[in-house]
Amino acid sequence: MKNIFYSSILIMLALFTISTQAQTRASGKSNYVVLTKQIPQLKPILLAAQELAKQDGHHFGDFQVVVCGKAVQNLTNEEMVKDFISQAGQANVTINACGFSLKKFGVDHEELHQSLKVVENGILYNFELQKKGYLSIEL
Repeated sequence: MKNIFYSSILIMLALFTISTQAQTRASGKSNYVVLTKQIPQLKPILLAAQELAKQDGHHFGDFQVVVCGKAVQNLTNEEMVKDFISQAGQANVTINACGFSLKKFGVDHEELHQSLKVVENGILYNFELQKKGYLSIEL
């Protein structure tokens, strides 16, 4: 019975992976999403986005970053995030803040830099993008 259960899970994962790869190939673009809980991680994330843009060339698509957890408190610190916001703009990277995290840690979305977007639920948003064929990683 265990073997049947594990085999079923493996088959479902394989089908999901094949479907995701097919969606990505159909669009002709490589799209990426990164979920992070640490503001300092934005630097290597943005460097990776720039390098992927070079490697992918005209196949480079959308690159989204979602900041979740306590790190959203730091998104109101202009000094801390101004360089990241500038780099993200130059690299065509969208930085999003998790709305649930903003609420949990008492951060008013009005205090965020105007270029930052707010998504209601960062984890759900990540899954939705994965279903659309985005490659995803969590840091």
